Amino acid sequence: MTTTGALPRSQTGPEPQLLLTSLLGDFWYWRDEHIPATALVRLLADFDVTTDGARAAMRRLAGRGLLVVSRHGRTTAYGIPPRTSEVVIERTHRMLSFGANAPEWDGWWTVVGFSVPEQARGVRTALRSRLRLLGFAALYDGFWVCPHDRGEQARETLAELGLDTATVLRCVEVPGGGEQGCPRSAFDVAGLNEEYRTFADRYEPLLSNLDAGLIDPAQALRMRTELRVDWRRFPEIDPDLPAQLLPPDWHRPRAQQVFVRIYDLLGPLAEERFRQIIGTVAPELADLVTHHDSATVAKLYAELGDRRPHGDTPFEQAAEARRLEEASRS
Repeated sequence: MTTTGALPRSQTGPEPQLLLTSLLGDFWYWRDEHIPATALVRLLADFDVTTDGARAAMRRLAGRGLLVVSRHGRTTAYGIPPRTSEVVIERTHRMLSFGANAPEWDGWWTVVGFSVPEQARGVRTALRSRLRLLGFAALYDGFWVCPHDRGEQARETLAELGLDTATVLRCVEVPGGGEQGCPRSAFDVAGLNEEYRTFADRYEPLLSNLDAGLIDPAQALRMRTELRVDWRRFPEIDPDLPAQLLPPDWHRPRAQQVFVRIYDLLGPLAEERFRQIIGTVAPELADLVTHHDSATVAKLYAELGDRRPHGDTPFEQAAEARRLEEASRS
């Protein structure tokens, strides 16, 4: 089949643990059945992951409680922990809906000022990492700002780290706020905007290939998973600034529309490939494979109601934990 213009393969793809959690979250949510390890090895082989690499990823995820392991004779199988499917729906909904609209702004900033002794370098690094995850950016060293009302979360973070040499406040004007007195300069909006433009330019050509029927199931599975992995980092690095703080040529709406449309269109083909692979090892499980699209996720999310998970839950966080650890070293 002709694949001219198909998405080029990256030189270094996503790590096996992130690939596996993304694949199971996309096609095996709300399932109690366990998938034989051999089938998961073949699944990851579609992403050029070696057998040893795939099995190591499974063991590590199971060791962290991110997967459940079972054994029947000489067959080892892995499944999703209880209640994880609700977490998958919540996280997938957040991933699919993120960036559709810029939040409203009341004009107030949350400011965190802190002083950490030089000998407590680990605490300072951990605090910076957590503040970034809350949407803060450093205006100056030890002086961080956020356009959202995150005062309570910031105070909780400071308390957890045992820091009492810090101040959290809300204000309309931030003294010494950088460019034209606005703390917006703390955020690398230009760099983030370029990442959104690059994302949209990279994936948009897939739409014409899909319309022309040039993408087969194996390509669809790989593309949809890599698309998901590439997009899911944006809710982690994008502070979701209000519209008043964004440039007029903001590329996020275009990138978000490209992401959701391709994610939905690739779903049926990718599901077919997932079924093919599972069927080679466990035919009885093949019919249980299913994909979700943006409309299905929105409906399931609404149906969760009060059962929506609150706070962090283990599944789908292998890469996030690694990313947090990497951020703590910066």
